[in-house]
Amino acid sequence: MPNISGNAYALTTLCPIKSGHSNDESNACLLRRVLQELDENNSPFAKVPNTYLARLFILDDTIFESHPYTLDRLQSKYLVFTANIHGDLDTYLDGMWANMQEEIKAIGKYFVGFGNVNSAASFKEYLKKCQVKTTFFFNGSTDDSLQEQLKSLYLKQEFSKFVYEHQGVSSKQLLHDFREFVKISEPKNLAFPTWKAGARSLKDVVVTKNNRA
Repeated sequence: MPNISGNAYALTTLCPIKSGHSNDESNACLLRRVLQELDENNSPFAKVPNTYLARLFILDDTIFESHPYTLDRLQSKYLVFTANIHGDLDTYLDGMWANMQEEIKAIGKYFVGFGNVNSAASFKEYLKKCQVKTTFFFNGSTDDSLQEQLKSLYLKQEFSKFVYEHQGVSSKQLLHDFREFVKISEPKNLAFPTWKAGARSLKDVVVTKNNRA
């Protein structure tokens, strides 16, 4: 299947947005506002296990000229949801419903036919009906789990700082400090310290025993 590459799965869904208006604003505009109000520095997808990346955007229309005198147009506007994940789709969607149900309902209320979605099972059924084949992976990471990749990002960042700060240090001091670095960074401990899921900058990106979620 094109959607799968090793342990990675690429999900793309097009959820139809209801036509009509509320308080002189279209449902598409209201939905766009909901998306804009999502916290960029604390993405709800960071709470969903094994999210490599996720993206939401509204597709207003796509014009394709199928004939010199005709244009193909969409019958409605769609919310496009794309995600690259680690593992199987059902487990991931269960994780979405368990960890960001509030956001899902706030977004989904603008979808055609979403009114009956009230459980993980009905959510999975709905999203799979909206799923389209994915033939291109945006994810450029390895095939490891998200937890392993976050740890690798943390080690890369911390080791780069270690190297920079130890230019010209004696071999004896370097060996001593490197042993301390290994104790602090715990390379084999994937839980912490590690890179924070969903972090967009170097500020507050490290998860430790004291600040873990």
